[in-house]
Amino acid sequence: MTQSILVWSLEPERGVLHSVIRSVTSAKPYLRVLLVSFMLLLPASRLSSLPADTHRCTPILLELFTSEGCSSCPPIDTWVERLDAAQPIPGAQLIVLSEHIDYFDHEGWKDPFSSEALTDRQKVYASRFRSGDVYTPQVILNGEFVLNPKQTEQVRQTLERVAQATMLPVRIKSAMIEKTGPGILTGLVAEDASSYKGNGDVYIAAAIERTTTDVAAGENQGKKLTSIAVVKSLVRVGKLKRERDFTGVFRVKLWEGMNPGNLRVVAFVQEPDGGKVLGAAMVRGFGQE
Repeated sequence: MTQSILVWSLEPERGVLHSVIRSVTSAKPYLRVLLVSFMLLLPASRLSSLPADTHRCTPILLELFTSEGCSSCPPIDTWVERLDAAQPIPGAQLIVLSEHIDYFDHEGWKDPFSSEALTDRQKVYASRFRSGDVYTPQVILNGEFVLNPKQTEQVRQTLERVAQATMLPVRIKSAMIEKTGPGILTGLVAEDASSYKGNGDVYIAAAIERTTTDVAAGENQGKKLTSIAVVKSLVRVGKLKRERDFTGVFRVKLWEGMNPGNLRVVAFVQEPDGGKVLGAAMVRGFGQE
């Protein structure tokens, strides 16, 4: 019996992303340990997750708290999708995560992507911002700023401001999908934090790159809704310590029906208790050759 592993990496000699399928005998589980050890030994340039020009961009983590059961959300979902595609800020990379909350699930339509954990994450922000109740849609940049998409000038100024921020270098140095059942996402994430004098939490988000839902009830009944970067799993995988670099292996359980070509993986570092996002990186599209 064999177990397929989908490996995603950058081949610097050709300068293009590629993925390969490798099979290992499931009767020899120690091979997984050897594979991860091998990843740790390879030069960083060979396992770099993004092309060099993207590394020079300032990452901006945009979190959209949304729901398929909220009639105000679809226009903002579309707005965020356009931002993600256009990447309108020179020298910056917008990294989008759509986080579907569950407090609209009793309003006639249960959002298939809703999560109590993501609702709890939004509540942490609400407490930090002293904003009272949670609401949708809500757009948060780098854990620091709440955007109002209707205020165009505020959006522009805030995006330009965060694009000038100094961020910790974060890299997803490798990622692979062990194709057993729903699959396990395994990889290596690294942060250069030798000059950072605080602490932080290291997160991995696994998201569906694009979803489409025919809503049969609730406030959006009869609509076909499209979302991008829909978070299915958000896991804290480590802690950043004062003036110390971080390198760690992550392992995240995926979901039934997961399509590798429709997968977005985001790593980010955030100050404790829903604080400022210190750095982020993204890979997506685990295709096969």
